[in-house]
Amino acid sequence: MRTRTFAVFTIAALLAGCRASAPAETVQQMMKNKVQPTAQVYWDAVQYISDENGNRDIVPQTDADWEKVRKAAADLQDYGKLLQTDAYTKGRNPDWVKFSQAMVDVSKQAEQAAKDKNVDKVFEVSGTMYNVCSACHMVYPATVGPEASGTPAPSPSA
Repeated sequence: MRTRTFAVFTIAALLAGCRASAPAETVQQMMKNKVQPTAQVYWDAVQYISDENGNRDIVPQTDADWEKVRKAAADLQDYGKLLQTDAYTKGRNPDWVKFSQAMVDVSKQAEQAAKDKNVDKVFEVSGTMYNVCSACHMVYPATVGPEASGTPAPSPSA
């Protein structure tokens, strides 16, 4: 009987250890360290510049350039999904999930535009992506919430 009790206790302890742990970063840290630089890669991929040096287009030139743009969009999808986990939604309004899902949705469009190597669509989706981000930041500014103090988001098990 002791062996069976020990086995059940051991299995329970192992399963408890498999629960998701608290995220390594606060929302603010994730935005600063991952989301912003990744979105910037996408936003910078296609630009139409007119200045004292004249007019010039910046567009991906090689397959590697296009892959960098595609990967940025795919990574933004992953970040949007991560922001929908309990660790990041706890204590927030339901619109947080809607904003995070909008980030996933626009990033899917962004990835497809990059896969298609469609310069005009990448440019267009960049604007939509910016609007999605801005809408969320109007409701959830970086200086509001537990992440503003540097306190990590709560663990899903909390």
